[in-house]
Amino acid sequence: MQIVTTPDRFNVPDVFVDLTRLVGQRIFLKCEGFNFAGSIKLKAAVEMIDHAERAGTLRPGSTIVESSSGNLGVALSMVAVSRGYHFICVTDARCTLTARQIMRTFGAEVYVVTQPHPVDGLVGARVRRVRQLCADNDDYFWPDQYANTANQVAHYTRTGPEILDAFPDLDLLFVGVGTAGTLMGTTRYLREHRPSVRVVAIDVIGSVTFGGPNLPRMIPGLGSALPSKQLDVSYVDDVVMVPEVDTVRACWHLARSGFLFGGSTGTVIAGASRWYEEHPEAAGGTAVAIGPDFGERYLDTVYQTQWFTDLYGAEMMDGDHAAPGSTGSERMSA
Repeated sequence: MQIVTTPDRFNVPDVFVDLTRLVGQRIFLKCEGFNFAGSIKLKAAVEMIDHAERAGTLRPGSTIVESSSGNLGVALSMVAVSRGYHFICVTDARCTLTARQIMRTFGAEVYVVTQPHPVDGLVGARVRRVRQLCADNDDYFWPDQYANTANQVAHYTRTGPEILDAFPDLDLLFVGVGTAGTLMGTTRYLREHRPSVRVVAIDVIGSVTFGGPNLPRMIPGLGSALPSKQLDVSYVDDVVMVPEVDTVRACWHLARSGFLFGGSTGTVIAGASRWYEEHPEAAGGTAVAIGPDFGERYLDTVYQTQWFTDLYGAEMMDGDHAAPGSTGSERMSA
């Protein structure tokens, strides 16, 4: 039994889905959405706010302001309201309507940036807006998920140990990369306690994190238009770049078996499948993939046929990858 007095102290650390039947490889998906914020970002949010409170940089009456594409914003809005802070999220149009509604329900203000920075894209424009807000208001506090090492600490002290406790014979880790906090914190722990683990970083085509060109991306979560301030590539063995169309297809495929996962999780699974296609000799080892989120916040985007065809074209859809919503039905009775 768990009894909590604040929502930020609850998180289920040990739920894994065996994906062998679904993807044809022995991958255990670590489900990180079993908390009141609905994603892995709660870990980073709690650690960054705890650290700021201990350091005295976050004081009663302060306003927290952060740039987020959705999940961290939801987590910070929940942590803020439970501790008596006001929260402002600076996001952009890719943030799902559901995520925005959740943040506003928690009492947060949501600023939506519409014009990308000419070089740094929408993320760069968001960060500039955050900096301006902090410059104009002395009582505003910016956790800065992009550079804050507490982001990594959350995964060094929690995610890494959780994985190794469940799978002490771990051979492979698949982890998606946004700010690189999850990747670096988890990998640093594994390098110290099981250095033989092969680390595969999963990124999205259009992200600049591993040196690719900055291209439009429509699914919030993984990837970045700004170089990572936390990434140390020496901890990474392989990198897989995933096109967003494969992200959606992975989500749809899993939904057909009753698993509704979010865009970030779909990207990780698609990337892991691509990696195995190029490394068939690795089949049979013990692999864990980190699944950051669930799919409810993506019902009006990733899981909508019209959204998909508008972005990628109807020719990209086939019978094996038809959107769940394209064949389902709804009945009404008097």
